[in-house]
Amino acid sequence: MTKFEQELRRMFDHDAVFPKTKFAGNACYGRLTDQIRVKIHFQTGMVADHYDRLKVTLLNRNEGVIDTVALKFQDLLGMKKVSNPNFGEGISPHLWRDGNKVDWYVYHPTETDYRALTDAVKTYLEVFLEPSEELQPGQKMC
Repeated sequence: MTKFEQELRRMFDHDAVFPKTKFAGNACYGRLTDQIRVKIHFQTGMVADHYDRLKVTLLNRNEGVIDTVALKFQDLLGMKKVSNPNFGEGISPHLWRDGNKVDWYVYHPTETDYRALTDAVKTYLEVFLEPSEELQPGQKMC
């Protein structure tokens, strides 16, 4: 199992975001609706081998890509303070590849960080769900 898969499992290997998540290679896949599938994988930005975002793609089973978004770790988690004196201003969280090794660079996310990443993906995916026809408690009809 790759480090990418380990990290994706940590975020999405439960039914909180979408049920029946499958992992293949360095990506995870899930079912949002009968017709819509989700693909999530780590993506690089401006620097090669620095994986600083999650790319989330929605796929229609018959028609292909519906939408895609890149969720940058720095936007969601901010700059992180570390004890390393080389990073006085903090560091932007990212995984990096050094030869055959992949790991978090200097800063390792906390459970709160993982939850923030998972919640951001969940919020994005909720946009594509059909609204419930039932009234929620406290909701009024127009």
